[in-house]
Amino acid sequence: LTFSFFYPFIISSFSSIISLDQSELTERLPRVRSIMAEPDYMDGDCDELIKPKKLINPVKTSRNHQDLHRELLMNQKRGLAPQNKPELQKVMEKRKRDQVLKAQKEEQEAHKKQSDLEIELMKRQQKLEQLELEQQKNEEEQENTPEFVKMKSNLRRTKQEVDEQERTT
Repeated sequence: LTFSFFYPFIISSFSSIISLDQSELTERLPRVRSIMAEPDYMDGDCDELIKPKKLINPVKTSRNHQDLHRELLMNQKRGLAPQNKPELQKVMEKRKRDQVLKAQKEEQEAHKKQSDLEIELMKRQQKLEQLELEQQKNEEEQENTPEFVKMKSNLRRTKQEVDEQERTT
């Protein structure tokens, strides 16, 4: 009742439409089909014409395509995007990353101009490191040499020492 109070015109128009028969209803309502052009083959008089059918797309009907489409839809609903990038895109991103890193290194080196004293200290440090490496190599070689070679060198040394002592006396 309250609805009819606010909208009396709408209720009266609906009640008049409801009370109409189907034939009267179609006469009163505008025909949308009459606006659109209908194809010629819809008429029943041309039975010899071949009526067109919608073509079946073999890709969409394949099982693999359906499974892939289903998986993509599920991932999209979950908010997961496919992470597989094309190879070219990966290479380009890596190249860009490398360029950025190289530019950063160049900037750091430009800020870091070393004085003469720092350069000399670096050279000395490198020399010391090389000497230590050589000593370690020598020690490793001595540890890896067989026992009889060590004994032979010890005998030579002692013989040379004895010969020198005899010469001095």
